[in-house]
Amino acid sequence: MKIGLYFGTFNPIHVGHLTIANHLAEHSDMDQVWFVVTPLSPFKKKSSLLDNHQRLEMVYRATKEYPNLRPSDIEFNLPEPNYTINTLTYLIEKFSEHQFALIMGEDNLKSFHKWKNYELILENHNIYVYPRISKGKVESRFSSHPKIIKVDAPIMQLSSTFIRNEIKAGRNIRPMLPEHVWGYLDEMNFYK
Repeated sequence: MKIGLYFGTFNPIHVGHLTIANHLAEHSDMDQVWFVVTPLSPFKKKSSLLDNHQRLEMVYRATKEYPNLRPSDIEFNLPEPNYTINTLTYLIEKFSEHQFALIMGEDNLKSFHKWKNYELILENHNIYVYPRISKGKVESRFSSHPKIIKVDAPIMQLSSTFIRNEIKAGRNIRPMLPEHVWGYLDEMNFYK
């Protein structure tokens, strides 16, 4: 089975994440997309994050009606900060029957050369890149690499940071979240 790994803090997961993941599950050779909830990204500060299990719960609620989309807490028991190469090594050992690919936004591809062991990732895994409107250019070695597959997915200009800020400001962001995620956020009074 070919699994697409969509890494993120998902703080919170929103309709943009779901749209991209579902598009890839429907329009690529991936059988499933796993939302890998990252406890701590090496590029983010921990202070703004909800608890790991609360974010996992949101991903679970967002994906439960999509059979090809799955939540994953695989990084919760791995050493922090979470490096993609370490997670991939662990997944390959644990699920040797699966083939793993990465899913990332074009903006992340621009900083891919800063990732720990990025050459090893590229050597062993396809990377599916969805479009994002951002500044700067992708390095030429990545823009034409055979393992990097550009996906014609919808461009979603929606971010978790924007959603958190809107909630804090008391604005209605309900259409930007899956219904079950909105219910959970509202019930728990998150980000207020």
